[in-house]
Amino acid sequence: MTRTAPSEAPVTVEPDTTRSRRWLTPAILAVVAVVLALAPMFLAPFATSTLSRILVFGLLAVSLDLLVGVSGLPSLGHAAYFGIGAYAAGWVSINVTSAIPAPLLVGAVAGAVGAALTGWITVRAHGVFFLMLTLAIGELLHQLAQTWETVTGGANGMAGIPPARVGSEPLLLSGYIYWYVFAAFVVGFVIVWIVSRSPFGAALRGIRDNEPRMRALGYPTRIYKYAVFVFAGSIAGMAGALLAAQQRLVTPADLGFATAALALLAVIIGGAGTLWGPVLGAALVIIIRDAIGPSLDGHGALLLGLVFIAVVYVLPRGAAGILRRRRQ
Repeated sequence: MTRTAPSEAPVTVEPDTTRSRRWLTPAILAVVAVVLALAPMFLAPFATSTLSRILVFGLLAVSLDLLVGVSGLPSLGHAAYFGIGAYAAGWVSINVTSAIPAPLLVGAVAGAVGAALTGWITVRAHGVFFLMLTLAIGELLHQLAQTWETVTGGANGMAGIPPARVGSEPLLLSGYIYWYVFAAFVVGFVIVWIVSRSPFGAALRGIRDNEPRMRALGYPTRIYKYAVFVFAGSIAGMAGALLAAQQRLVTPADLGFATAALALLAVIIGGAGTLWGPVLGAALVIIIRDAIGPSLDGHGALLLGLVFIAVVYVLPRGAAGILRRRRQ
């Protein structure tokens, strides 16, 4: 008998697209960064100021996404640390110095301190209870800002904040202010991105998905949640300091429920857990609120609500879900 050699299954060689996909998002972000850096050269002052507000609000949304999307800690009081950072940076600019980077560092530290003082209570709660605790703390700080007139200016806000300075030169033109905000935004975004991709960030995702299992594996989940809460408060305070430099006015509304709700809305619209998605959501929120809303006879909030409903039904994973689908 003659033996026939076993037939080998044909080997199909598929194109290696993993490496190209891996570099796709960084390449897109690099292109966007270059376009944003050159934007003041082509935009009018009002458009440049609007873009500055988008970056400020975008950094706030990124810090909130670190809680909501990465750690599974939905918060309705995160704007409190945004406002604390803004008030602290404004006070330092008025009474001490407005030279960069002093107000920015003070705002970041103040946001971290505010989160540290309140976070040890909130991280003990879960789910809806955590959400309501953050809402209550945010409203308490909002009322404090309205009544502490000697420091915050009360309902009129903290006005007369001097412009940010580089050495002895004040940044008066909208383009120069924008470049300062843009540089700080990039630094803050990169820091959050590094933390979210670190082993600490991986542990936070594990806590988000299954906290009892992470606890059983020996992770001190409450300490992890407290640490990320303080860190997110610091980034929010940094964004608040940028608001004080760009707006040169801080009001109690900046740390109220409306601001916190808009930040959470930006995270949901953009796509929770992606970091860059909430920046897109923040851009949409600011454009509707500041650019389109005034021309709709006060119905900008209605349009924003309709956009939110459409995103929830059509894009349940947010705008970032479109890119995820293409990758799959």
